[in-house]
Amino acid sequence: QLRLVESGGGLVQPGGSLRLSCQASGLTLDYFAVAWFRQAPGKEREGVSCVAPSVGETYYVDSVKGRFTISRDNAKRTVYLQMHALQPEDTAVYYCAARVDKCSDYETGRRFASWGQGTQVTVST
Repeated sequence: QLRLVESGGGLVQPGGSLRLSCQASGLTLDYFAVAWFRQAPGKEREGVSCVAPSVGETYYVDSVKGRFTISRDNAKRTVYLQMHALQPEDTAVYYCAARVDKCSDYETGRRFASWGQGTQVTVST
């Protein structure tokens, strides 16, 4: 069983930065695609980013391209989401999830059997 725990969220001013971490236990992440999702109150869950298990291809939703960077450290069983130039619309609970598959269509959230508990990101003055 793969367990995921997110950390790194918090309150930040517009234009600020945060780095989220997704720590895995139970299994290594080598063969898993790992994705970040977010959900704001009253909004549907949104796929934010995904890093593939093989050559580490990365994917981003248009709204975060150029601002967010996803990376992985398999030895540490950790995936990161570095976020810059944060804006109020980035406010949400951020979740990481993993699946033994590619990142194609990750934004649907399908076949992600393992999910973290979420970490709150609030961007506000």
